[in-house]
Amino acid sequence: MANVDDFKAKLIGGGARANLFKVIINNPPVGAGLDTELLSFTCKGAQLPASVVAQIDVPFRGRQLKVAGDRTFENWTITAYNEDSNDVRSAFESWMNTINQHVNNEGAKSPSSYQADLIVQQLDRENVVTKEYAIRGAFPVNVSAIDLSYDANDAIEEFTVEFAYQYWESNTTS
Repeated sequence: MANVDDFKAKLIGGGARANLFKVIINNPPVGAGLDTELLSFTCKGAQLPASVVAQIDVPFRGRQLKVAGDRTFENWTITAYNEDSNDVRSAFESWMNTINQHVNNEGAKSPSSYQADLIVQQLDRENVVTKEYAIRGAFPVNVSAIDLSYDANDAIEEFTVEFAYQYWESNTTS
């Protein structure tokens, strides 16, 4: 019969902490002006990316045979604090403007000119990377609105950035 001491012995390192992470954006498009170190500090939230393999139901004599379908990659989102200078938000707006300009509906032609690799790292309590995901070929598809209000005292503005991407790799998955 398992007891609490058995459970404690299996919870190596005290368990992974959701607040110990780092987000890195490698090689954003030229002209975006993204300060990747500043983003690492102002990024309030992110996720370890999802892994989804679709299911195909094949009918056979009144039963459903379930077989694996294709893998899909759901969009990935970060939440960032907005600093007074708006540098991080402005960089994401510039990045999106590289993809498709506001005024004339023109933009980058080659995906390599607007896609970047994103890294999200899970850290332990000694700041050592225990798991790392490389999110390949990513680009922002949504920079959220920031609500402004006279009654929003004692709060720092936040916004989200949603990324589409091609696929992800982890340091433990080939």
